[in-house]
Amino acid sequence: MADLKIVPRQGGYARGKDVFEQILRAAFALLVEHGWNALTLRRIASRCGLKAGNLNYYFSSKEDLVRELLNAIINSYEESFDAIKEDRRSTAEQRLEGIVRLILEDITTKETTRIFTELWAMANHDTFVQDRLDEMYQRGRAAINELIAEINPVLPVEERETLAVFFAASLEGLTIFAGHDKPWRDRMPWLERIATTSFVQLARNMKPGEISGATRLEPLTAFRPLRAGRD
Repeated sequence: MADLKIVPRQGGYARGKDVFEQILRAAFALLVEHGWNALTLRRIASRCGLKAGNLNYYFSSKEDLVRELLNAIINSYEESFDAIKEDRRSTAEQRLEGIVRLILEDITTKETTRIFTELWAMANHDTFVQDRLDEMYQRGRAAINELIAEINPVLPVEERETLAVFFAASLEGLTIFAGHDKPWRDRMPWLERIATTSFVQLARNMKPGEISGATRLEPLTAFRPLRAGRD
């Protein structure tokens, strides 16, 4: 996945900002290598060469630390998404394809496969984690939503948002099948071609009312041929 984009808190001094970042990176590494149960303040502090009590200077609680860690993760995605979304040399459809490819390529990394499967499991039992994930995915869907609006400006807001949720869920769901060390990892290039083609078709051709059921859902026109040489 993209490197964590850690935004230092206001105030403090340079050494404090370095330790703040060191703590978050240690927490991230523990989550990847050992899972959620290993993410204790004591183990994080030990990895940083600190006493557990010293972490309270930087984070008031484990929840505060996790909130900052998830912010650093989504900040890195937002930066990458924005770079694609704002590239006016490409059409909106090409930019949507670019975001889909970025997400699917990211899914194949060890960090992303392990981090998100851990968080999904915890969200079933921990409302704090669930709330943070909901916030994170809402921010992550914003770029997809904006591009759908650009591709199909007549699609109502609620239907556009629903289509963005479908796209995001379809992409994230591939983690358990084609993520790092998963059975279909070697087919990810094929899955990527299916996703980029079908999502652009849906965004372009969906008519107002088809998603909500107000009008009959018409079969989509045949997919355009895949461009030669694309993986």
